[in-house]
Amino acid sequence: MQTNPLLSAANEKLRQDNNKLTKRIIRETANAIVDYNMIEDGDKVMVCLSGGKDSYGMLDVLMTLQKRAPIKFELVAVNLDQKQPGFPEEVLPNYLTSIGIPFHIENQDTYSIVKRLIPEGKTTCSLCSRLRRGILYRVADELGCNKIALGHHRDDILATFFLNLFYAAKLKTMPPKLVSDDGKHTVIRPLAYVPEKDLMAYAELKQFPIIPCNLCGSQENLKRKEVANMLRAWEKESPKKVWNIYKSLSAISPSHLMDRNLFDFVNLRPTGVADEDGDKAFDADTFADYSPIEEEDSDEDRIDATTSQSDTSHKFQKIINIQKL
Repeated sequence: MQTNPLLSAANEKLRQDNNKLTKRIIRETANAIVDYNMIEDGDKVMVCLSGGKDSYGMLDVLMTLQKRAPIKFELVAVNLDQKQPGFPEEVLPNYLTSIGIPFHIENQDTYSIVKRLIPEGKTTCSLCSRLRRGILYRVADELGCNKIALGHHRDDILATFFLNLFYAAKLKTMPPKLVSDDGKHTVIRPLAYVPEKDLMAYAELKQFPIIPCNLCGSQENLKRKEVANMLRAWEKESPKKVWNIYKSLSAISPSHLMDRNLFDFVNLRPTGVADEDGDKAFDADTFADYSPIEEEDSDEDRIDATTSQSDTSHKFQKIINIQKL
């Protein structure tokens, strides 16, 4: 039987693109874990699984890293069944059983609480998040987990930044790593460097059994969606623009902003000593161009650049330069 050469070429390109996508997501996740020392030897990580593309992708990548990392850490998948009407409660247990990972389903009717307290048409996300957070902290204690992994990605972090900027007059976003409200756990976001479009493609590639969130997904008036649309338009115009905005969140110059709590403007006086970080606000600007896609073949340089990190991070870094999947 004769093979169509055009079809064969198309299939080969698809295979290569899928391979690059998988390698990129794994590499960027490992980069974020190393940069912020998210996972250490002996950790027990509670992976919060909602049934959406992001948490499925996070669990899948963390399971891959768990197998390849020279450090030992445990994973347990946890889903909070909030008793939304029509929620297919068999989907996650069946999936988690099929991939062989320990899991726990926590049943709590937060849906009724949210619907009772929030007027119809108003944003439910804030209350829903607070209720979820308290329950997950308790479950982490019960399961003996010291790390809680959430599936927020690069675009979530950027959207939160602009929401705070536009509507709260604050330079603030979701950090890749923080200490929980109760002071007992470390909350991590391993997908902090991964753009949403990659996770969408990865979910399609892996055919995850996606469960839609009917509680908040229908609220078209959410400001977060407006910001997300803005970011998508910018990325369509220039992907590097969005990446550079994201990179700027970790390249702060307090002396060139206006926060008196971060920089002592009140007591600022000339010292008579030249300061190369002084008044550069009026110099010619130099702009960096960043794209992780263009860095796919530069992992060795990155490994060399991280030699000052802890031994655990050094070991974890070895998994970034993945040649075969």
